[in-house]
Amino acid sequence: MKKSIIVLIGLALLAGCTEGVLDPKGPIAAAERQILFNALGIMLAIVIPTILATLGVAAWFRASNKRARYLPDFEYSGRLELLVWAIPVMTVILVGGVAWVGSHDLDPRKPLESEAKPVRVQVVSLDWKWLFIYPEQGIASVNQLTIPVGTPVSFELTSSGVMNSFFVPQLGSQIYTMAGMVTRLHLQADHAGTYRGLSANYSGDGFADMRFRVDAVPAEDFAKWVDAARGAGPVLDAQAYAELAKPSKAVVPFNYRTVAPDLFNVVLRAKE
Repeated sequence: MKKSIIVLIGLALLAGCTEGVLDPKGPIAAAERQILFNALGIMLAIVIPTILATLGVAAWFRASNKRARYLPDFEYSGRLELLVWAIPVMTVILVGGVAWVGSHDLDPRKPLESEAKPVRVQVVSLDWKWLFIYPEQGIASVNQLTIPVGTPVSFELTSSGVMNSFFVPQLGSQIYTMAGMVTRLHLQADHAGTYRGLSANYSGDGFADMRFRVDAVPAEDFAKWVDAARGAGPVLDAQAYAELAKPSKAVVPFNYRTVAPDLFNVVLRAKE
């Protein structure tokens, strides 16, 4: 019985590694995971010897070991002080260096190198849903982000009201959305699939259901999806946006077949 419980716990822990930061599906998420592993390796290089040294000291200085020297008058050792302080200092320098280099290499505003033309997506966080506008395709979707595989996606993000946080764990780079401001983010999916997107910043009653689906599809399927979206659904004009902006929970994904020109900038200027 106990063995079965241990196995079930192990499977549950392993299952938690899927659909998250440890299961990257794009270059940004993969680089972020590498930073995490590098920092973990540096810290374990300190933690493991410290644990072993603690056990070794306890074993050596046990009451039954007559070979251990008892030094009640010990006061200072320069070598010991150097060792005690040098190790944490080196740890901070190494971990800080990894974080410093990684944060500059993975600057959210930095475009991804690719021969493919990036897909532009304008993101508006609402209460409690996500609006995705494709300005070059002239369509929009709610709680569903469709992107082509192997193509960089250039995001412009803002909020209709309270500050929020856009996050697709398997693609990387959580970033905030703020009213009257634009934040920029570049991501890419290297593998076809459906990924989980969410709000990572508490924003009220409907926060728990403020999730969206990311469908990474081949380029030809993306083109078909755009054509299908243009052929069905309502029009996203000022009146439709005002209705959409009203607080609502657990909104089922749907598309807009066309979008009013410059709607994203209208939303942006509304909070100036």
